[in-house]
Amino acid sequence: MSPHILFLPGAGGAASFWYPLGALLPSSWRKTYLSWPGLGLEPHDPAIQSLEDAVAHAASKLERPSVVVAQSMGGVVAVRLALAHPERISHLVLTATSGGVDMAGFGASDWRIPYRAEYPNAADWILTERTDLSAELHRIAIPTLLLWGDADPISPVGVGRRLEQLLPRARLRVLAGGDHAFSRDRAAEIAPWVAEHLRE
Repeated sequence: MSPHILFLPGAGGAASFWYPLGALLPSSWRKTYLSWPGLGLEPHDPAIQSLEDAVAHAASKLERPSVVVAQSMGGVVAVRLALAHPERISHLVLTATSGGVDMAGFGASDWRIPYRAEYPNAADWILTERTDLSAELHRIAIPTLLLWGDADPISPVGVGRRLEQLLPRARLRVLAGGDHAFSRDRAAEIAPWVAEHLRE
């Protein structure tokens, strides 16, 4: 049976972030591209007013099972999904995310001020959200591929290394020169890594 892949973007909100990677994965694999209402330039939805609402929005798209591929803020949602619905997720791919760990000790730059300048109409909840799931990550036994770029000031490689320590079945791969959007802009380089992970 071909896998079902649920793609979760970051705070930019657009499902199209993942189109380049999805196009490079086998056409027989079923793909669902989620957007985040109210984030980036996406239209607001009164039903999505918090991270919890975003998690519920994503959970409604999970199959039994799904692969969850997520970037940045989407990675926090993915981790929340894995904690709440482990039986519905076969594999995780987390890219350039906090993954629910505290970023303070990793020298991460604050993305919130430039984000608000770029997206003045985005929902306020994304700017106040602070999630620390470090103490719970040991519960996630799902095979997890961690993809990081070594030129990403928003989520430095040290965050990926920390997640590799905390997640029992995680493997970190680092893309040289990759910035925060490498999983969109350099999809051709990571597509083989994702395909290999999903076949394991």
